[in-house]
Amino acid sequence: MATTPSTREEISSAQAVLLGALAPGVNGPTWNTLKTAFLMLGFCLAVMLGLALSSSDSYVVLHVVFLVLIAATLFLLLSWFLAQTGLVSVEHQLREMDLALNDGSEMIRKEK
Repeated sequence: MATTPSTREEISSAQAVLLGALAPGVNGPTWNTLKTAFLMLGFCLAVMLGLALSSSDSYVVLHVVFLVLIAATLFLLLSWFLAQTGLVSVEHQLREMDLALNDGSEMIRKEK
């Protein structure tokens, strides 16, 4: 008799991120995706800051520094909020949205 894989193995990271966008709470793959997006944003802003510093316009430098402060503040506040609330497992989000895996390993929605 073959054993069925666990719920964690059956759900891909992309599905977990989409589930995290719809379900209450933040799961691990969604948080990793957000951190990656903030990392890419930081890289783009660093390049913009370098270009702004090479220009002679101080208003452009001020504008890019303001954008960097906004992005850093948003990331710090989001990290603080998730540290206070904690991450939610994908399985918990599946139960929260009334999605379950039956014995045939297909997702079904509970009838109400």
